[in-house]
Amino acid sequence: MITLDCLGQRCPLPVIKLAKSLPQVAVGEIVRVLADDPAAANDIPAWCRMKGQELITAQGHQFDIRRLK
Repeated sequence: MITLDCLGQRCPLPVIKLAKSLPQVAVGEIVRVLADDPAAANDIPAWCRMKGQELITAQGHQFDIRRLK
C-alpha cells in the first residue's frame, strides 16, 4: 500500500495525485489518500466510479482505493 499525503491541498490536486500514482501499484493493491479538502469527499468517490476503481474506505480525511484494472 502507498499513502498519498494530500492534507492541505485543494481539489483537484488529491485526485490528480491519485491518478498519477495508480500505475505505480499492482492490480489489487491499495492506495491511501489523506485529503482534508471538503471537496475530496465527493471528488475521490466520483473519480473511482468514472475510472472503475474500488473505493474501500472513505472515513474522515482518509480514502482507501483498490486498483482494479
